[in-house]
Amino acid sequence: MQQITTAPPTASPAASRIRALDAVRGFALCGILLVNLPSIARLTFGPRLGEPHPIRHALDLIVEGRFFPIFSFLFGISFALFLDGAARRSDRPRLLLVRRLIALGILGAAHQMLQPGEALTPYAIYGLIVLLPATWLPTPLVLVAGAGITLASVTLVSGGLATIPGLFLLGLGVARLGIPRVLGHSTGRLAAAFAVIAPAAVAATWWQNAIDPTDAHATRVAAGAGLVTALAYALALLLLLRTPVGPALSAVLEPLGRMALTNYLTATLLAVATVPVLGLRESLHWGTTMVLALAILVVQTLFSRWWLARFRYGPAEWCLRCVTWWERVPNHR
Repeated sequence: MQQITTAPPTASPAASRIRALDAVRGFALCGILLVNLPSIARLTFGPRLGEPHPIRHALDLIVEGRFFPIFSFLFGISFALFLDGAARRSDRPRLLLVRRLIALGILGAAHQMLQPGEALTPYAIYGLIVLLPATWLPTPLVLVAGAGITLASVTLVSGGLATIPGLFLLGLGVARLGIPRVLGHSTGRLAAAFAVIAPAAVAATWWQNAIDPTDAHATRVAAGAGLVTALAYALALLLLLRTPVGPALSAVLEPLGRMALTNYLTATLLAVATVPVLGLRESLHWGTTMVLALAILVVQTLFSRWWLARFRYGPAEWCLRCVTWWERVPNHR
């Protein structure tokens, strides 16, 4: 194997990690599980045709489309941070990113067999055709393109996977501006932003709830509400991390976020194994499914804390890192 690095990636990541981003990523992972688990179980829509189950309706208003944008935005940030770190240790950092994205795409294709509609493969594809070329563009252009594509994805195609490219670019641009690394010193600005965004999120969610589902604009309203609420959620969490409950939140969310890839994959494995045992498939047991989601998150939090006390990277993260650097990366602490 050809060695392309100029310095082996043996340093501990602790000093360079942005803990707030890990917590937000863990938070997003929790919401994504609440969306994915009913899909894996193929839960019935509701007791009568056109009438959703109350839990399903609540998830549509407070979870669906609210966490996937956060995760996509963070992917763009992580892409930029990894590129910066790779550029300090390799003379071909973009080759490392290509290898990383291809490996992620292959992993996603395998994951697709257990969870149709999973996100890793689209992430890899958009990373290769959108994010990677954008690394040669100036930051203002990246931000303008990201905002424009995101707006178009909501107004023209009703969100969904179409929001990924724009959010990727916005994350890349924000990371280039250095904003993630000054989050700890921006409490006032975060509070001001939340004061503006939170009422908008409430209004958008109210509109989503009020609009007739058969209305031609219903899906666009839902997509817009999802994006605005996602921003409000992220800002609220960043502010909560600065309060007395912050350490407790960090203790739960940071390990989940640091091992996001491992936890994303193992959540599917746990769901596929337990859904038939509990008799959830194609049922109306929405409450039981939510309890199962909570149980999975508790198990993953405990396992992530145990694992990270002994290793630097989660199992899937370590494998991806080894493929990226094309060498065995030290993992034991």
